[in-house]
Amino acid sequence: MAEAENNPKKEMVTQFHENAAKGDAAKLSTMLNYSLSLVDEVDEKGWTALMYASRNGHFEVAQLLLEKGCDRSILNNSGQAALDIAKFWGHKHVADLLANPKSDASSRMWHDGTEESENYFSRTLLSRLSEKRSNSSWLKNKQIQPTTVYILFSNLNPLVISTKYEDSGKTGIYLCRLQYEDVEQLLAKPEVTSIFLGAELQRNNCGSRIKSAVGNALAEDDGLLAWFALNADFVAAEKFRFKYPDCCFLQPLIPHLLNLDKEEAGVVAQARSVLAWHSRYKFCPTCGSNTEIKDGGYKRICLKENCPSLQGIHNTCYPRVDPVVIMLVIHPDGNNCLLGRQKRYPPGMFSCLAGFIEPGETIEDAVRREVAEETGVKVGHVQYISSQPWPMPSSLMIGCQAIAVSTEIIVDKEEIVDARWFSRQQIIEILTKHGDHSMSIPPQQTIAHRLIKQWLKKNANL
Repeated sequence: MAEAENNPKKEMVTQFHENAAKGDAAKLSTMLNYSLSLVDEVDEKGWTALMYASRNGHFEVAQLLLEKGCDRSILNNSGQAALDIAKFWGHKHVADLLANPKSDASSRMWHDGTEESENYFSRTLLSRLSEKRSNSSWLKNKQIQPTTVYILFSNLNPLVISTKYEDSGKTGIYLCRLQYEDVEQLLAKPEVTSIFLGAELQRNNCGSRIKSAVGNALAEDDGLLAWFALNADFVAAEKFRFKYPDCCFLQPLIPHLLNLDKEEAGVVAQARSVLAWHSRYKFCPTCGSNTEIKDGGYKRICLKENCPSLQGIHNTCYPRVDPVVIMLVIHPDGNNCLLGRQKRYPPGMFSCLAGFIEPGETIEDAVRREVAEETGVKVGHVQYISSQPWPMPSSLMIGCQAIAVSTEIIVDKEEIVDARWFSRQQIIEILTKHGDHSMSIPPQQTIAHRLIKQWLKKNANL
């Protein structure tokens, strides 16, 4: 305790954990109002406040912590999650809450009781309003409204604002939300790409009348707060720093992009993927002629008369998404998983195997082919787990679990430079930073991390 007294932050974490262990929800709520970062702080044993609440059966405290966005999947130094602790000590009401938390930010509960995983980049604060994309007058009207939000990209890197929290010393990153007056000159430049992202409902639903530049007429405000994204490769952050002093274009994109608010990350995933498509499809893939943008940025049409692309529906006219399988391969004994590493990975990092789906191929066959090509391991049963948009530049990661029917590893040395079977205990040591510190797995925002954690919990014998 003396050590904690000499360290104000450590003392606050200790006090927070003690209140959780006692079941004092009121004091916890007060402390979280001052420092939300406490919600997932761990002590020397790797225990969180949720674990202490689970140990002592404090349902109200566990519910509060879940509502504040705590991560129920964190493991302590013994490889236990809060759910494991609640089950071990017989607190069924807490265990049931942790098994099916309605407020859990990492999952979505449907009316039939099924739970859907929600990965990073999957959530968004916008409704896409695809029915409005072809309404050019509505889009033009929304573009000039003072409430409209613009997010700006330069070379596909978003403009963000960095904020440092005094209580924790950590830096938060948020999208720089520009207004029409900030980007009016950019919108007039033909080389700037603009796309409509969707709208969020305005908090003020009074329905005010605003001046419209379209036909110089008055238009009723429909209560929708529109969002647009712009990509201007030539623009510099200095242009906006008089009004937004702490703004900058996010570089390098990874890993900083993974530090965005989850809802804003979903907006970036949508915007960056569509803008990246426009940067690669300036000319018609069918005849090579110039194209123009339609439908709020969700279509490009060829300007050459009688081009075959103008007849029927062609996937070259619409933003494309590249499907990628990413799989955690489980050893036949169920207690080991197969991870590999590519040359471009940070030193010591291993991840799930992954690869693009080929034309005419099912998800299951793509999993079996990629695993065999990269490691020589044969796979039998394949099960879909969840998916994740990945805007680098525009992929959909289709997460699967696959059961191996052979165990010998022969890496291809081209895509994969090393592959190994990892035991549950080895993964726990990597996650808790015990044992060999040089090893790591991808960060928690990735679907690879989610697949590994899910297997670890399902096979836990604690």
